[in-house]
Amino acid sequence: MQYVKSKMEKLVKNSPELSARLKQVMKELDLEKSYALKALYHSEVKDGGLHQRDYQEL
Repeated sequence: MQYVKSKMEKLVKNSPELSARLKQVMKELDLEKSYALKALYHSEVKDGGLHQRDYQEL
């Protein structure tokens, strides 16, 4: 599975939980949105993450 920014943006837009987590990551780590999205992908989606199936369906 490969990271696709547009897919990740759609996933975050459709999930209030991920949206809140994105804001938290951006604030805590002082990251720009694009970097925070990638970090969120690796922590919440990739390799059997909680949102892997939703990501694959997009």
